[in-house]
Amino acid sequence: MRNRIFFKLLAAFALVILAATLTLDFSIRRAWEDSLNVEIKRNLTQKTLLFANRVNTDREHNIQDIAAQEGQAAGARATVIDAKGKVLADSEAVASSMENHARRPEFVAALKGEVGSNTRTSHTLGVPFLYVAAPISGGAVRLAYPLSDVEAATATSRRRLLLGSALAFLVAIVIAAIAARSTAKRLQRIERFASRLAAGELGARIEETSGDEIGQLAAALDKTAHHVEENFAALQTSQRQLETLLNSMQDAVIAVGPDDRVQWANQTMDKLVPQRTRLQAPLVETVRDPDFLQAVRGASETRKVLTARAASILPGHTFDVTAAPLPGGGSVAVLRDLTETERVEKTRRDFIANVSHELRTPLTSIQGYTETLLDTTPENDHARDFLEIIRKNATRMSRLTEDLLTLARVESGEHRFDVQPVGSEELLQEAMQSFREVARALGIELAVENSTPGAVLADREAIHQVFSNLIDNALKYGGSGKRILLGARASGNAMEFYVRDLGPGIPSEHLPRLFERFYRVDKARSRESGGTGLGLAIAKHIVLAHGGTIRAESELNHGSTFLFTLPTANAA
Repeated sequence: MRNRIFFKLLAAFALVILAATLTLDFSIRRAWEDSLNVEIKRNLTQKTLLFANRVNTDREHNIQDIAAQEGQAAGARATVIDAKGKVLADSEAVASSMENHARRPEFVAALKGEVGSNTRTSHTLGVPFLYVAAPISGGAVRLAYPLSDVEAATATSRRRLLLGSALAFLVAIVIAAIAARSTAKRLQRIERFASRLAAGELGARIEETSGDEIGQLAAALDKTAHHVEENFAALQTSQRQLETLLNSMQDAVIAVGPDDRVQWANQTMDKLVPQRTRLQAPLVETVRDPDFLQAVRGASETRKVLTARAASILPGHTFDVTAAPLPGGGSVAVLRDLTETERVEKTRRDFIANVSHELRTPLTSIQGYTETLLDTTPENDHARDFLEIIRKNATRMSRLTEDLLTLARVESGEHRFDVQPVGSEELLQEAMQSFREVARALGIELAVENSTPGAVLADREAIHQVFSNLIDNALKYGGSGKRILLGARASGNAMEFYVRDLGPGIPSEHLPRLFERFYRVDKARSRESGGTGLGLAIAKHIVLAHGGTIRAESELNHGSTFLFTLPTANAA
């Protein structure tokens, strides 16, 4: 790690030094060269003008001597030409041997009356010269200054710049090494800290006191580790509480992953299966009941809560299975042992059926003898009133035993329904015809409000009994509205039938319990009307046995509506 940081820092320093060097070379050095050239040109121009003035005014010396003296004084080469470009005198060469200078740029300008200048390399010496020419009477004079000294000074400054850059690079190497060593140590501490966290050592901390970026990073990681430790401790506490809670349940609980492998099971589940549950083992090795497996896999695939009955998990036991999907995939299943509940329920049903069956014969005898006595008793005899009470109660007891027997047979599945396709309109018309005269006698209108064509799968007699119980209740408790309406309407893959009255309605707190056996909203009125309290319970179990649903809707002073659904023949 340290070498990588060192080379990165060194590369960064090298780029900065290179950028600084190039900046100095291309900007400051060039500016310095330009300034030097301008100064040399200015001085040479002044000397050329002085040279021209002396040529124009000095009559004591010849032109050659003047050129030699001025060239030596200026440290430059002096040349005098006439108007046609012929060299008249030169401080470093024989004038007669020199070529015509009429076309030289600086002389061209001077012959026009201006001070001309030009920089070029000498053909003779191969050295760059600065040429400045000034006009004189009958020609021009020129000084040529060699720029080799400028180039030498420039080369010297460049060498010094490169030397400074090299020294800076050496210093950068040292600084990069020190910084890399320090940074690497700090990062290694952070790396060791991260490795300890990854290994599960949540109590690990970083010893870092610096306030720079790495120090801030270390402080943030340290703070994060502290929060992770707290959250993990809270999670462990919550998990232990949840495990304790689940282990204390009487119901068996098992969690299954998306791959159908057991992730967790409570102690009740371990005791339930002979071979005990093995974590990460396939679920089928623990439980082989097909209904249970179908519910668990179905909940995982459909992401919905599913229920099922499992009878082969434990011999002689029946379980109610509720499977729900887990957020991360898979599902959790709760198994409730229904064996004792079903045994008690069956005992209750058998008891009620047996008692009701045994009561039929004595009640029939009581009714018969009571009616015989009533026929032979004079109208004004007080005993007739007692006999009428006996007959009335015997009749009510007889209806109660019949309803109990019917309910027991429907609940136990003993009663087999003859399910056939039946038109919904036929069921409505049969119900209305059965109660039309009774309703008319009570001054109540009974009518079919809505009828949707279609056939449902139903036992005609059983559904007629459902309508009878609902219409009878509507006549007894909703007759004050003077109107009872029947109807049927499509509802998905089912047909929904309803019986609506316009009576006083039912308080909302009673609606959830209306279909319980012996439950009455107005007990006194129910006894007066001769009701047994089993009509709605019988209707509920008949509808459920057909694969439908039943419910009640009501609003005070706006009547009540009882609705039940039956599957349509096409859907089945």
